[in-house]
Amino acid sequence: MENRQALKLIEKIQKELFKENFEVSEIVTDLKKLREITLELNNPVVTKALRLAYEHIENNNGFFIGIPDDEPLDSKDNEIKANISDANNVESFDYFLSLLTDLAKKNNLLDLKEYNKAFLAF
Repeated sequence: MENRQALKLIEKIQKELFKENFEVSEIVTDLKKLREITLELNNPVVTKALRLAYEHIENNNGFFIGIPDDEPLDSKDNEIKANISDANNVESFDYFLSLLTDLAKKNNLLDLKEYNKAFLAF
């Protein structure tokens, strides 16, 4: 992502995570702002990922989606179960945010699509 304002928002959220400060209302507000900025990218995967992420965090008071696997599993059911965490998964949320910083990488978009599937399955 090349928008400086968007990158600053991502960096702000990541710094708070590093300080072990997972403030749901603040994160949701920042993700909503970030989504508004990214609407101009005309990238529906990113826009959807951000909306699903802030809705997930808002509804569950945490991020309960695991980091997508490198290798897709044979069964869709196994894949969905593998990507759902029992506890707030800050490491996965940080990874999700890092994907947004370089949308030129094909794998980043593929992982965002996997997050979207997991959000919808949750």
